[in-house]
Amino acid sequence: MKDLVCKPIGIVHSPFRERAEAPRQTAAAREVRGTIELLPGQDFEHALEDIEMWPYLWVLFWFHLNEGWRPKVLPPRSAKRRGLFATRAPYRPNPIGMSAVKLEQVDGLVLHVSALDMLDGTPVLDLKPYVPYADALADAEGGWLEAGLDPQPGFEVEIGEGAARELGYLRDSWNIELEEAIRRVLVLGPQQHPYRRIRRVGDEMVLAVKDFRARFTVDGRRIVVHAITSGYRPRELATNPAPELEPHRALVGMRPRAE
Repeated sequence: MKDLVCKPIGIVHSPFRERAEAPRQTAAAREVRGTIELLPGQDFEHALEDIEMWPYLWVLFWFHLNEGWRPKVLPPRSAKRRGLFATRAPYRPNPIGMSAVKLEQVDGLVLHVSALDMLDGTPVLDLKPYVPYADALADAEGGWLEAGLDPQPGFEVEIGEGAARELGYLRDSWNIELEEAIRRVLVLGPQQHPYRRIRRVGDEMVLAVKDFRARFTVDGRRIVVHAITSGYRPRELATNPAPELEPHRALVGMRPRAE
């Protein structure tokens, strides 16, 4: 069989820069807004005619940051490993994704959308209208999500006093917002996945969010975030004068803490 060649028709502009930031489904991103910018010189202006009549669109896209795949995966809310094709895991033989977004406005070659769960820079392969009578099938119930303990309820995520103070400082003093991303990842549990950088350090677990680290503990289905720390080593913070490290130096200087 011959290889198939796909060419992007556009690109996503999104507030999500890292895989750990992005919601797992559009249902968790109803208020997230962004744009889909189609490429010029392709006659796409005519292809977009009448698209504003559809309130929702299917976006077919390429998971451009993902490499490789495995035949069995552990979905975030599954108690056991599942066959890849029985899941919506992003690591696939052909990393094609699909999301239903809400179309807010069309401005030339730019589509303003909400319920956006894609990363910034995601290549778009195609756009199709979401047609309720064809796409929302009444008899589509079933699958492993309906059986046993799957899906398990979300974990309760609590932000401790120290972590709340540090998150507030980063937000108010440096315009760095981390809490939403931390909650979005940890509500799925402390399990390690390719798109969730979680590791154990002594009695705590550590989640990497951007260049920062959230230290947390787990008690049953309750997760408590105790502290927000820098992802840079003390030596690098002391010797590297790069201005982007200033928030990290300031965070470390807020109060002494044994690492």
